[in-house]
Amino acid sequence: MEKSKIVALEDRIPKLKEQRKRKANRRLIFLLSLFFAIILVVAYAQSPLSHVKNIVVKGNKIYSSTELISQSGISTNTNIWKVKTEDVTSHLKSLSEIKKASVNIKWPNTIIIQVQEHKRVAYLQTDNAYYPVLENGKILKDRKIAELPANSPILFDFKDGPVLNDMVTGLENLPDEILNSISEIHYSPTKTDQNHIILFMNDGFEVSATLRSFSEKMANYPSIISQLDPSKKGMIDLEVGSFFKAFDQQGEDKTVEKAKSAG
Repeated sequence: MEKSKIVALEDRIPKLKEQRKRKANRRLIFLLSLFFAIILVVAYAQSPLSHVKNIVVKGNKIYSSTELISQSGISTNTNIWKVKTEDVTSHLKSLSEIKKASVNIKWPNTIIIQVQEHKRVAYLQTDNAYYPVLENGKILKDRKIAELPANSPILFDFKDGPVLNDMVTGLENLPDEILNSISEIHYSPTKTDQNHIILFMNDGFEVSATLRSFSEKMANYPSIISQLDPSKKGMIDLEVGSFFKAFDQQGEDKTVEKAKSAG
């Protein structure tokens, strides 16, 4: 019995040596692979291959892709390993019309910039120029345009402050169908209502309203005009109730003149 055990043990020694040798070889191969992988990563990081090759901009309508890329500070000379997404996002959000921004890295060398811009709800007419008014009530004085904007209400006699903010909030709450039907809005305060406004609609009607209930009552505008004769223009009063008063040609001229000279 003892002799058979000794023989069996001697038979096992070469096998144990072989197993240890294979483990040592696998360990060596792993270490060598890791070493060369590190060398490749370092070489890649230091070479032009690690530079940004593509910059994709999404969600922009007001700003051009070129403007946003320039503001981001990223170029094709930028090492992708050195791109700090938080810093790039901060640069983009410093633009007046950027509401949200995110930056993602898509390996090996693509940057994706996603932005959400503040909506332009109207334009403010001042000194024969038009300034965009954003959904947050901010007037972009560095983005004036000389030509009459299309498909956006023009605000007259408004200034920075609570009244303008209430006006913007009211416009934001309107469906696009109604918002696009408004041509002009004149701030026309009275002794009894400091929030009084007069609207000139694209269909030829005028609306007298107050900012306190503007968006709520203007939401019914399509229903109101559907009950009127489109050939008879006049003033739709939404201040207290909701009634219509037609005007003749002379009365219409006086109403427009009074509205445009108000304030």
